[in-house]
Amino acid sequence: MAIAAKVQACIEGASWIRRMFEEGGRLRQQFGDENVYDFTLGNPNIDPPAKFYAELQGLANAPKPGIHRYMSNAGYDETRGAIASMLAGVSGMAVTASQVVMTCGASGALNVVLKTILNPGEEVIILTPHFVEYKFYIDNHGGVPREVWTDRETFQLDIPAIEAAITDKTRALIINTPNNPTGVIYPAESLRQLGEMIERKERELERQIYVISDEPYARISYDGHAVPNIFPYVTNSIVVTSHSKDLALPGERIGYLAANPSMTHVELFMEGAIFCNRTLGFVNAPALMQRLVAKLQHESVDINAYQQKRDILYDNLTRLGFTMVKPDGAFYLFPKSPLADDVAFVRAAQKHNLLLVPGAGFGAPGYFRVAYCVDMGMIERSLPAWRALAVETGICGAS
Repeated sequence: MAIAAKVQACIEGASWIRRMFEEGGRLRQQFGDENVYDFTLGNPNIDPPAKFYAELQGLANAPKPGIHRYMSNAGYDETRGAIASMLAGVSGMAVTASQVVMTCGASGALNVVLKTILNPGEEVIILTPHFVEYKFYIDNHGGVPREVWTDRETFQLDIPAIEAAITDKTRALIINTPNNPTGVIYPAESLRQLGEMIERKERELERQIYVISDEPYARISYDGHAVPNIFPYVTNSIVVTSHSKDLALPGERIGYLAANPSMTHVELFMEGAIFCNRTLGFVNAPALMQRLVAKLQHESVDINAYQQKRDILYDNLTRLGFTMVKPDGAFYLFPKSPLADDVAFVRAAQKHNLLLVPGAGFGAPGYFRVAYCVDMGMIERSLPAWRALAVETGICGAS
């Protein structure tokens, strides 16, 4: 065998998202770009805010000496301080630069955190439906993923189910709010109840249990819904995030992790995270992007544009008979599949040049995901194909 058996097995069961995205390339060659409706990848089609380009131009026109050199593995003090100030504002807690590490995106941050906290064989609870890469990240560091369903009607936290899954091997829980793939936001009251339950289990089991809040969509929320910061509600909590979505910078791989200043042994955790940021091979987050995002902590892409796309798809799909929870944030719909076999449904959609991702890719068979961070024109052109698909699968009459 040319490569590791585990890696080969992972490739064979790898992400449906990428698989369907690549299928789109074949269809575009066959039918033309304008006739293929690709809702597979959470890859924002909008550009960063104007202030990003202004800051970038300023750096290019007046580069500081040493701008591209190494810095502390944790990142520039200026950038960490700007993020800490923003987090202190939204959490009401005394977050400082010493609790922030700049990372290569949220994925880099997750891997750094898991490397820092996991002993071999310890369990990490992930909430279904979940981002598929979580399992691979946990496995990277010797951990064991344990899946727990959210409430199947609302996709909100099922705290009794989470509590029942906690054992003397549990080291962490990953939550994702606003959620990929469902778009739900976990409200402050749910986070408060979660924090109380976690503290009770920590006392019972005499072990520290971390709650890792994965928040790349935290600035993308609709209809006045707030995305509460986790720090006031869960003591041993860590935020991991990136600017891939809120500033439309997915290819720049810039993010951070931030520890709750009230965390037990917070200084030791931060030492470990800085060490792991280096030894995992990231070394440090990209220097130029660190300089830029320091000035952009209160900036965001146009959320109204995403809300308009959500509304046109949600309204039209529900009118056709598709059922789903209306998302409060992020840029995904997660409807129920009209066919019991969600993979068969996605294959049926392909016949209409609609590219979707089956719920099985998120641990949730019987659903499918629609990423609407795409061109509005494509959404509008896709509506006849959605209707034809609804007719074919029996949820909508032909009249």
